[in-house]
Amino acid sequence: MTVPTVSQNKIRELSLLFQSMDSTIPQSEAIQLSKDIFHKTRQLTEAFEMTYPPQFHNFLVTVGVREKGLCYHWSDALYLYLSKKHYPDFEFHLVGANVGEYFFEHNALVVVDKGGKIKEGIIIDPWRESGELYFSKVEDDPDYVWIHRPTRGCP
Repeated sequence: MTVPTVSQNKIRELSLLFQSMDSTIPQSEAIQLSKDIFHKTRQLTEAFEMTYPPQFHNFLVTVGVREKGLCYHWSDALYLYLSKKHYPDFEFHLVGANVGEYFFEHNALVVVDKGGKIKEGIIIDPWRESGELYFSKVEDDPDYVWIHRPTRGCP
């Protein structure tokens, strides 16, 4: 699989989505966060040696052909990476859908404005398209009903 290229339009689109959460969020911070998310997604796509579709990649991880690349590997790596950066206007949270359902559980990252609500945040999900970053408002995600997982923790 080839690593997806990142267009400036996609970076801008994500940064505008971040700014839509709160009109006081500086454009420069929203753009930098967008760049960091796309950059880390590219790195992880290479590191995980992603295959398509993501369910097949999960199989490869399960049988030991690939080391990482499950949805929670993505969300944890992004969470840890972004939490170490300085983003005064944003918070990062782990979320899950279909929690506890072995074949259907899915984990992702949500970005909210400082003090914001998960349901008003932006879902960041690079697993869904095998490294091609999916993002949308949580409430506009047609595929999953997300719940906050504050106690799940990261390695």
